Amino acid sequence: MPHTDLLPRLEKLIGAKVELLEQVQGGYTPALRLRCHTASGTFFAKVGATPLTCSFLRREIDMYTRIQGDFMPKLVGWEDDETQPVLIIEDLSDWQWPPPWNERRIELVLEQVAVMHNTPAEIETFSQVHGDGGGNWASVAADPGPFLSLGIASGQWLETALPALVRYSEGCSTAGNSLAHWDLRSDNICLSDTRALFVDWNLASLSNPRLDLGFWLPSLAFEGGPLPERILPDAPDVAAWVAGFFASRAGLPGIPDAPRVRLVQRQQLDTALPWAIRALNLPPLRS
Repeated sequence: MPHTDLLPRLEKLIGAKVELLEQVQGGYTPALRLRCHTASGTFFAKVGATPLTCSFLRREIDMYTRIQGDFMPKLVGWEDDETQPVLIIEDLSDWQWPPPWNERRIELVLEQVAVMHNTPAEIETFSQVHGDGGGNWASVAADPGPFLSLGIASGQWLETALPALVRYSEGCSTAGNSLAHWDLRSDNICLSDTRALFVDWNLASLSNPRLDLGFWLPSLAFEGGPLPERILPDAPDVAAWVAGFFASRAGLPGIPDAPRVRLVQRQQLDTALPWAIRALNLPPLRS
């Protein structure tokens, strides 16, 4: 569908004349992202483009209608169309999108993460949304080939380290009653001078808040931020679980509807695995 054909739908949803300003590049899926203008201001629209992106967008719309907090963008409108659902939120193009990171930006994110984790929400649990989390190090133990293909570690190192990695990661519960975003990364975080906002809510669930926070920390470190343990000390179970999440996925075949995901998982593994090695006192990857 040409982008201009969407304008009548958008005009009906927000009740105003709409002008298309630009197609927004980025993101990890082929969902259509548009920045539009009305007489009263601008807004951002995300439109499902494939069956997978449509399912993601429907869940995100559901989260916007069930969660309230100043850590979320303002919801402008939505439509659960059978083939092209649409989500409309406030335009955040003038906000600051990290990196780079500094102490103030990190502080603002941590403050909002705490607010989010303490916000009541009646949504699904982690297991209802994500199942058991995918096996992590147990999956690597069952089939080490994809992980070893990354060239990060030798088979000998993996054989030595796996017992502790499996034990600690299996001891980290995903269960909890906290509202958790479960996709905190710089591309899903924007900031003003006084607060942070989180976007892309399709993975949200009730879960373990320490694990949700820990899931952000490898990407923060990869982008020049502090080591994960400076923000979340004494968390070997979280370190093992997070490293296992990326270790069990980064070497798998690419996802057609999200072609950049494996690259991001590989980048986060670069900082998540050393975190787990330090936290569990494991042998270094290269002696």
